[in-house]
Amino acid sequence: MKVNKRAGLALALLLAFVLVLSACGSKTNNANDAANAGGNAPANSGNAASGGTGADSLKGKKIALIMQFNQGTFSAQYVDGVTKQVEKYGGKVTVLASDNDLNKMVSNLDTAINQKYDGILLDHGNADALTNGVNKAVAAGIPVVAFDSGLSVDGVTSLAQNDQMLADKSLEALAKDAGGKGNIVKVWVAGFPPMESRQITYASFLKKYPDIKEIAQFGDANQPQLDAQTRMEAILKQYPEKGSITAVWAAWDEFAKGVTNAIKQAGRTEIKVYGIDMSDEDLALIQDPASPWVAAAGADPSSIGQVQVRYLYQKLHGDKTDATVQIEPVFVSRDALPTDKKVTTADLGEYVQGWGKSDQGNTDYLKELEQAVGK
Repeated sequence: MKVNKRAGLALALLLAFVLVLSACGSKTNNANDAANAGGNAPANSGNAASGGTGADSLKGKKIALIMQFNQGTFSAQYVDGVTKQVEKYGGKVTVLASDNDLNKMVSNLDTAINQKYDGILLDHGNADALTNGVNKAVAAGIPVVAFDSGLSVDGVTSLAQNDQMLADKSLEALAKDAGGKGNIVKVWVAGFPPMESRQITYASFLKKYPDIKEIAQFGDANQPQLDAQTRMEAILKQYPEKGSITAVWAAWDEFAKGVTNAIKQAGRTEIKVYGIDMSDEDLALIQDPASPWVAAAGADPSSIGQVQVRYLYQKLHGDKTDATVQIEPVFVSRDALPTDKKVTTADLGEYVQGWGKSDQGNTDYLKELEQAVGK
């Protein structure tokens, strides 16, 4: 009898233990089901630790900036904008300049892919040269954002200034100041997507103003400022009479600086210069009352760099970004600037509406990341 009681007690204890295990298993399964169904579990919890898409996981990224050329103050301010924005996100930028050699740019792109950079930024180049390498980067899972490259690759965001608007703003100012007539010189070079786009507007401009005649054109992307100055000096000798040249339209600020130097040295400041792109050095020349350079259309080069970085980090976060992003330019004329102080791109927004820091491409999580890194 005693033996039977002990057996019954053991059986009861065993049944109780089984029931406890069953209840625990049921709670675990219910919790898992709730998480999988998107219940009360926080979104992206644990992503930073596991290398997911949490904002904290964006810190410490290695970014390659691959440039077709890296010369002039516009490029310097653009690089500064890229570098400072990446640093605000806790990352590091390596600049790979290609000395205006597309083959070297392709090689630099391969280097960035092989060295497994976290993200790639492209500055200029063209689709023919870069498409294969960019496809290779995308296949390797490396996000790419390009500026003024003319690329159309799935998964890649291409930034560009509104080049036809840039040309239109500067050319319309020329036409207005010239009274719709006169002889002009065009400084331009083929083979660059932004230049080709600006040329479309220029061709329409000549049709719109038949009394404005192009008497000469030139342009070389190698040593652009020096080449523009030398070529303009020769044209001034070819047209020595005052009034024989009304204006110069320069499709790049490096060209504008070169022709400005030539015109000033020749004492032919009745010839006016209209340019594209804007930097601190450009502003100083436009503000100078003795300078023939009177106006330009452009976008803040530093802001362009910042916006490009933001879109790259959106991709690193796992967001789907737009295929193309347009950066709207503004028009800057000497008449809009003060005569009693020097203006830089940092304070230009005080005098020209639309210029300055842009919030384009920013997100709440990028702002949080910037604040976290700043601490």
